[in-house]
Amino acid sequence: MPGVIVDCAMYRDGRRSPAPEDFSDALDEARAVGDAFLWVGMHEPTEEEFEHVSREFGLHKLAVEDALTAHQRPKLEVYDDSLFVVLKPVVYDDDADTVATGELMVFIGDSFVVTVRHGEGAPLAAVRTRLEQEPEVLRHGPTAVLYAVSDAVVDHYIEVAAELQADLEELEAEVFAPVPPDTRNTAARIYGFKRQVLEFRRATSPLLAPMDRLASGTVPFVHDHAKPFFRDVSDHLTKANEYIEGLDRLLSDALAAHLAQMGVRQNDDMRKISAWAAMAAVPTMVAGIYGMNFDHMPELRHAWGYPAVLVVMAAACLGLHRLFKSRGWL
Repeated sequence: MPGVIVDCAMYRDGRRSPAPEDFSDALDEARAVGDAFLWVGMHEPTEEEFEHVSREFGLHKLAVEDALTAHQRPKLEVYDDSLFVVLKPVVYDDDADTVATGELMVFIGDSFVVTVRHGEGAPLAAVRTRLEQEPEVLRHGPTAVLYAVSDAVVDHYIEVAAELQADLEELEAEVFAPVPPDTRNTAARIYGFKRQVLEFRRATSPLLAPMDRLASGTVPFVHDHAKPFFRDVSDHLTKANEYIEGLDRLLSDALAAHLAQMGVRQNDDMRKISAWAAMAAVPTMVAGIYGMNFDHMPELRHAWGYPAVLVVMAAACLGLHRLFKSRGWL
């Protein structure tokens, strides 16, 4: 399974050893040594490909099903022989200004860690590289791996939230620009932005409870001395959630302001249309009266009747224009 197993190694006293050929013998050896553990990293395995790993490590069938199916909420499940954690890494696309989420499943147990990645958002390679440069951290075993992975995922939440904040500021500038933008495009952008924030919240909000459980120190396979570190991750996650909630509120306010501006612009347009219609109605009315076929009409036979009517219509239109202009209708 070289394409599915991205990386596999045994760590003794915090230092990497060659990859084991047989998981069962390597796991027995790690448990016998006491200061060693296995870390197997996989990317989107099929059921047949994951069956060997799950059998060798004794993973629970329900957790295996979740790891294969993906599309899970962030959660923490405790089984007899392992701990199962689901994380949803978030990636920000600079070119498209969009947010995409992946999935990362972490199994930890007695002297082993199995990570299953779906999508491209999991920072596992960077985490493994950093941990291998810090053997004093890796000496703490699978707990250190779970902390490092969780910390990397949550810290990246804050970075993505900062990118979204910059995009929101640009969107607010567009909404409140002096020259009205394309209203349909702006509304679509706000709605699309809210969809991204909703997707972001689906990754962060459900993770609060699992992080609190890990910080409490009552979860098996997690050492008590790791409680302060998981509390730090929980604090960062709370900060990320506050960022996202603030973005959601600002987006709702921006949408409300955009709709209000659209209403004001429509009222202004209706005023202008009504003003021009009123000015056009006066000469139309006068011309309609003098266009009637009656023999006895005032000034009908006078030489100055035609220019007088034109002067009256022009004066009426000019007066209405000045009136509407003074009231801000034009």
